[in-house]
Amino acid sequence: MIFRSRHRLLSALTLVMALPLFAADTYKIDAVHSEASFRIRHLVSKASGRFAQFQGTIVVDPVHIGKSSVEVTIDAASINTASDARDKHLRSADFFDVEKFPTITFQSTHVKEVAKGKLEVTGTLTMHGVAKTIVIPMSNLGTSPGMKPGTVVAGFEGALKLNRSDYGIKTYLGPVGDEVEISLNVEAGKVDPTPQGVPHA
Repeated sequence: MIFRSRHRLLSALTLVMALPLFAADTYKIDAVHSEASFRIRHLVSKASGRFAQFQGTIVVDPVHIGKSSVEVTIDAASINTASDARDKHLRSADFFDVEKFPTITFQSTHVKEVAKGKLEVTGTLTMHGVAKTIVIPMSNLGTSPGMKPGTVVAGFEGALKLNRSDYGIKTYLGPVGDEVEISLNVEAGKVDPTPQGVPHA
């Protein structure tokens, strides 16, 4: 009896030691409560807009931050600058050429924590058929219970600047600026770690 009890105890300890103490958490971006917006100079002032439709996944490894990842796909045709005529022009071959390049994507290659709650997310941004490596400074805003019982949401925000000419979008350079200011505000729902898991609200 003593041998069997010890055997069961050793088996249980082995199972516990084999389990990860801190598993990575997966979050699905909630586009309804998130925003991907931009500003660009127009003549002497600035015009702004946003993309209304996007989706993505954020994997957060609390122990090994470098193993965290971000993947985002934006519907280029969902651009919205509060002007139907301007939006139609921006979707044309003069700018985003959405029929030829329907999506804008970002795939991270490395995540680095530079200070408490401050991240640098390095990855490939593909836009207008051009892929370039960029670094996005992000703030990890932490987690909170979701609106539904038992759910969890995480928040992130970031900002960066890029030149549209680097991606082959050069129409009206001069009257319209080259540098684009981008702001990202993200709320994402934690996914249950099961095959049937769904994002938390």
